[in-house]
Amino acid sequence: MAETTGIAWTDSTFNPWIGCTKVGPGCDNCYAEALMEKRWHRVQWGSGRARQKTSASNWQAPLHWEKHHEDFALAHGRRRRVFCASLADVFDNEVPPQWRGELWALMKSTPHLDWLVLTKRVGNVQSMAPAEGLPPNVWLGATMVNQAEYDRDVRKLLAVDASVRFLSVEPMLGPIHGGLDLHGLDWVIVGGESGRGARPIHREWIDSLRRECDAAGVAFFFKQWGGESATAGGCSLDGAEVKQWPCTA
Repeated sequence: MAETTGIAWTDSTFNPWIGCTKVGPGCDNCYAEALMEKRWHRVQWGSGRARQKTSASNWQAPLHWEKHHEDFALAHGRRRRVFCASLADVFDNEVPPQWRGELWALMKSTPHLDWLVLTKRVGNVQSMAPAEGLPPNVWLGATMVNQAEYDRDVRKLLAVDASVRFLSVEPMLGPIHGGLDLHGLDWVIVGGESGRGARPIHREWIDSLRRECDAAGVAFFFKQWGGESATAGGCSLDGAEVKQWPCTA
């Protein structure tokens, strides 16, 4: 849990549990695995490995943010955005269903927070969401890092009834283009991979997807160029930051 975070498209992070299994090329250099398994030895990544539920005190943090939501709104002119989960996947098959039920209850009890739930398993959402559907304060995102994943998964995302639907194309590992029908999406986040062994992102890939978003009236957020070095990164295109937000009014 972090009340503040360096992730530019959210305000806070909340991890109800820790651990995951790699499911695609975007997972190859997983930062969460490197931190939680390789460095801190908290959990073991992979299928059949037990996920670790976070502490009771950690689960209290969103309730604290909810209690002080008016202060946050006065300071920022909007609601707090909470990314769930940066060290796991809400729709992971290995997670006990009871834990997910407790998470839905927490989201319902914090109606003044916007929960940004990002998954690499968007095909699981319909069967794992509450019977009555996702809470109205949930923004549902799906990671799609190349054309093949987009073609496979975008219709699954569009089939889910959510207040906001968004794509995370990070790390962007190939172009996503070709007369895309982005209607039904509210937001697209794009970013290059960072850290050791980072794979390159190409400017023409970014520009092409940005043009598609502009044509469809979809908010476009450029997070970073990425790269291997500590000084690599940046989030500007043509000398200006591109950080558009979905319209939630």
